[in-house]
Amino acid sequence: MTITKNILLKTKKFTDGDGLIVEDFITKKEFEIRLYGIDAPEMNYCKKVKNDENELQMPASLLIKLGYQSLEFLKTNVNLDEICTLIQEENNTLDKYGRYLGYLVLKDGRILNEIMIKQGFAKPYNDVYCEMLPLYQEWNLSAKINRKGLYSIVDRF
Repeated sequence: MTITKNILLKTKKFTDGDGLIVEDFITKKEFEIRLYGIDAPEMNYCKKVKNDENELQMPASLLIKLGYQSLEFLKTNVNLDEICTLIQEENNTLDKYGRYLGYLVLKDGRILNEIMIKQGFAKPYNDVYCEMLPLYQEWNLSAKINRKGLYSIVDRF
């Protein structure tokens, strides 16, 4: 992986199944991060939910329920005020909304992005390439075949 920088931070607030508000451990500046290379279902009715509803032929209420389950799973893997490291890829540090993109390394060395994919609570985000995408696709297929996480409820999301 081509790493541009590591940022030591503290988790402050959960936003959804693929994002958090964090605080830079050194500067104390708070900012939002998006877990790079993954996509969890939305938790509110929005344009993306409407698009997913049409594309997947599933009711928005089910998709939103899945989004909340993804968030709850994320919360079981990282605690508020936990010290973590954000690893960013070169040339892929911010998304179009100004959120920091990266892989969140937990204090025990596990990577939250990978946990979410392997356990079936997020899927690979195929719209933007990241170096881990091929592995994420492989792990996602395994989670789907083994009906892990959200795949125990639906066959796609």
